[in-house]
Amino acid sequence: MRFVGCIGSILASYRPYCFHLIVIVSQKNFNSITSLCCDQPHSILGMHPIEFNGKLSLVVRAYLPDVVNCEVIDNKVPQGPRFKLEKISEDGFFEGLIIDRSDAFCYQLCIKTTDGDIHQYHDPYSFLPTLSKEDTNRFTDGKDSYAHHKLGAHLRAHNDIEGASFAVWAPNAVRVSVVGDFNHWDGRHHMMRRLDQSGIWEIFIPGVLAGSKYKFEIATHNIKPFQKTDPYGLEFESPPNNSSIVCAINSYSWNDNKWIHRRKKTDWLKEPISIYEMHLGSWKCGAEDAVSYKEIAGDLIEYLQLMKYTHVEFMPLAEHPFDGSWGYQVTGYFSPTNRFGNPQDFKLLIDELHQNGFGVIMDWVPAHFPKDSFALAKFDGSALYEYKDPRQGLHQDWGTLIFNYERKEVCSFLISSAIAWCEHYHIDGLRVDAVASMLYLDYSRKEGEWIPNSYGGRENLEAIEFIKDVNDAVHQHYPGTLMIAEESTAFPGVTTPTKQGGLGFDLKWNMGWMHDTLEYMQKDTINRQQAHDKLSFGMLYQYSECFTQVFSHDEVVHEKKSMLEKMPGESLLNKAKQMRCLYGFMWMWPGKKTLFMGCDYGQTSEWRYKDFLDWHLLDSFEHSGIQSCVRDLNQIYQEIPSIAQKDYNKDGFEWINHSDSKNCSLAFLRKGHKAEDTLLVVGNFSSEVLDNYRLAVPLSGRWEEIFNSDSKQYGGLHSSKFGCVIADMHNCDGRDYSILLSLLPHTISIFRWQNRAKK
Repeated sequence: MRFVGCIGSILASYRPYCFHLIVIVSQKNFNSITSLCCDQPHSILGMHPIEFNGKLSLVVRAYLPDVVNCEVIDNKVPQGPRFKLEKISEDGFFEGLIIDRSDAFCYQLCIKTTDGDIHQYHDPYSFLPTLSKEDTNRFTDGKDSYAHHKLGAHLRAHNDIEGASFAVWAPNAVRVSVVGDFNHWDGRHHMMRRLDQSGIWEIFIPGVLAGSKYKFEIATHNIKPFQKTDPYGLEFESPPNNSSIVCAINSYSWNDNKWIHRRKKTDWLKEPISIYEMHLGSWKCGAEDAVSYKEIAGDLIEYLQLMKYTHVEFMPLAEHPFDGSWGYQVTGYFSPTNRFGNPQDFKLLIDELHQNGFGVIMDWVPAHFPKDSFALAKFDGSALYEYKDPRQGLHQDWGTLIFNYERKEVCSFLISSAIAWCEHYHIDGLRVDAVASMLYLDYSRKEGEWIPNSYGGRENLEAIEFIKDVNDAVHQHYPGTLMIAEESTAFPGVTTPTKQGGLGFDLKWNMGWMHDTLEYMQKDTINRQQAHDKLSFGMLYQYSECFTQVFSHDEVVHEKKSMLEKMPGESLLNKAKQMRCLYGFMWMWPGKKTLFMGCDYGQTSEWRYKDFLDWHLLDSFEHSGIQSCVRDLNQIYQEIPSIAQKDYNKDGFEWINHSDSKNCSLAFLRKGHKAEDTLLVVGNFSSEVLDNYRLAVPLSGRWEEIFNSDSKQYGGLHSSKFGCVIADMHNCDGRDYSILLSLLPHTISIFRWQNRAKK
């Protein structure tokens, strides 16, 4: 075996124009590497069999800027002969022949840099692709629920060599390189190869470790090379920095098997669900101002236990550059924000919540993304993830870009994002933001500012199919996981299964009920008579969808006032009384419950993302009374399980009286599977005492009061000891039995029927 690198009589006769070196690489291939416009560097660089002087030999090439010397080392005989590559260009193109050896072997390169440093490593261009043709086809078909297993950066052993594989979709690029702190952010190193016609670029880089920072450098025909963060990045630097970080995503050991098993077997539509919505960054002060994932776990669990919530919903915790977007302008669709800790810390938080019996829901934003130049916008120099035409691709309300659901690869990206949160972080539900803006092409647009679909309609047909696909994928792969729609229109079948023609969500935010109820409650009590139907109108469509009643962050920002300050009147006492009445009405209305942080104790100021909640208000009896009221409502909702079991069953609700606009009062029944679970809910929304108020009931006997929103224990006037009333044979509103009540102003009372008479 001989290594050939220098001039000899045979070599001179073989290529007389080469002067003192053999140069086997073609001028075209040489130029494509050195001018950084090669889309198949692995076909040129690395080790390749070649016929030389009538015999099969091996040629080895490497492009190594800032390197003065390079040798090839056979891994099987590391102490054996080294094969020197010759430097055939000043910028570092090395090439050499290994004569009389035709079988490629595993090798390392030993280099000496211009600084005199010596490094030895496996050549990235000696490895086959980590993605198969099947992988790329599934991705481009738009149905790949696990594209995040293939694209992005992944620590792995390839041919028993440890390192990281990188893959990115950039079909318009002419060259893509991985740049990072392991190669001086120099795009001349680690040029990637294009995989067939998929538009995916790939490379395996040996020796890259967890914690390494990286980006993709992309070159196109017309634009100066630019750097982008990894769309599939599993971790990012904290803003204002934005490099992607190689992450050991599977290194955490979970301890929530019991919860996951329970979730899988549970029909959540028949379970009490009471959701605490929160913005982690402004919830409570931590040791270093903002709380961390680790710090929050103990306090949050303690609070959820105190308040009897079943779930916590985080406003988006995916990585985002601008705090003022509240997390709704996402740049890291697979990564929890590093503001509060790393991915392992986030897993710890969720794990501890699960171990204590609390579900975790997170807001997810597949409707739009920001224009930040380092992220998805014009990713490969073209409108790749977004629609090209601004009439389709520009969200006018938020100044963001709309995902192009016509591109199958974009659908694979988004479906995989949803799946990844369930897989990597055991998320129990995704509340999908701004669904209405996805469904309608003319959303928030005037005539002429939008493009109709192929049938001339306003529905975004591709977005609708994507929504169905993502809901089906999550339900198939992670049974028991909730998909929740924030959808503000009357689009039909939002919570109807896809097999029945619906969108396939589990729950829908009841925006109509919320707007009507708040509009009513904000009126001075003297004006409520004319708007009494606002309280009952929601029942006309209540069972068209599976709703969750919600007072969210959106209702306490942008000069809308806090929930407490929405209540009319001057005194805190009166506002608190009306707020407790409102919550009593909400908790007894059919459907699941969602309440934003601070609203459950009467935060006085609007929510501000830069400020922490005013927890000191709980020193006031009015505020602690509101908190106790919400706690007890949660407890009632959970202790009478058959009520929740009939949240979406028409048989579980019955009006007693909804037309008493004169007295601003109403009454209805919540019915369980047993007569003993029958609840009578009576509301007086006026400022007057309703004395000797006769009300029809369906059953004779004893009706025991189990809740009164104006109880002294909540800061009201009603006796702390709840009483009972006996239904007598007195016809009222066409019923044989009735009771006589005295209803305090702004009060919700709940009575439970007892199958026994008062002794």
